[in-house]
Amino acid sequence: MTLRAVVLGHPISHSKSPALHRAAYAYLGVDLAYSAIDVTEAALPAFMGQVREDVREEGSWRGLSVTMPLKSAMVGEVDEVRGVARTLGVVNTVAFEHKGASIRLVGYNTDVAGIVNALRHAGAASAPTAVILGGGGTAAAAIAALKELGAQAAEVFVRDVGRAAEARAASAALGLPVQVLPIAGAAAAVAAADVVISTLPPRAADSLAVELAAELAAESGREPGRQSGRKTPGVLLDVAYDPWPSRIAAVWQDAGGTVVPGLEMLIYQAMEQVRHFTGLGEALPAEVIDVMCDAVGAPRRVF
Repeated sequence: MTLRAVVLGHPISHSKSPALHRAAYAYLGVDLAYSAIDVTEAALPAFMGQVREDVREEGSWRGLSVTMPLKSAMVGEVDEVRGVARTLGVVNTVAFEHKGASIRLVGYNTDVAGIVNALRHAGAASAPTAVILGGGGTAAAAIAALKELGAQAAEVFVRDVGRAAEARAASAALGLPVQVLPIAGAAAAVAAADVVISTLPPRAADSLAVELAAELAAESGREPGRQSGRKTPGVLLDVAYDPWPSRIAAVWQDAGGTVVPGLEMLIYQAMEQVRHFTGLGEALPAEVIDVMCDAVGAPRRVF
């Protein structure tokens, strides 16, 4: 029997998760088909009802990768939520746990591990000053990642301060203070931060990138001896990876900062999903990350 897993979201055609997962399962010799399905938040309950019916009939399901806008809604569709996903109320991974004749749908969050590993590999400072762009489910995972990295607080810049419930809830649950602010005028704080995590959709940070470029140029002009545009030594992780480089990533790199593409975070979190979907856990060979990097044209990483 061919096993099955999918990535769910809306829109989903741009997702590189199928390439990553298929490469991993081919390397491992696991007969697991992985595809992408476009599912809106409104359609999620019906879709999950069909999944449960399929599970009762033939039991080939092994996992769901969950992306925007479904990460919070998925919490109500599983039988159990574990680990940091329970704390955050944000699920990006659903594993099908087989015990005898019963199958339970268990929710996890692997975004946190993806962010932590991506930032550590990039040399992010311990206990960093931090800025998050966006206030949704991925921003909640970013708050948890910053907590793990030793940050004492974070500034969260959003397009609508009334729509940052997930970030506020994560802050309260984790005990990491955040200040939620309008994204207009965020350039100075972004330029000064040790770590910036953008969880905004593709192109949503373009206007901020223009302001940031001006801020960095102005800072450089006030600091004799520095080349134009070179001010920030910090690390920017932009979770949006299509198109790449994003405008804000290009500005940051031109200023001498370190840029981590969202694709790198995606690879690290996908490694954790493969652990769940195959049942290999910590026995998953470290070399799997090499074939995943190769599948999407990313530089190989030490995992």
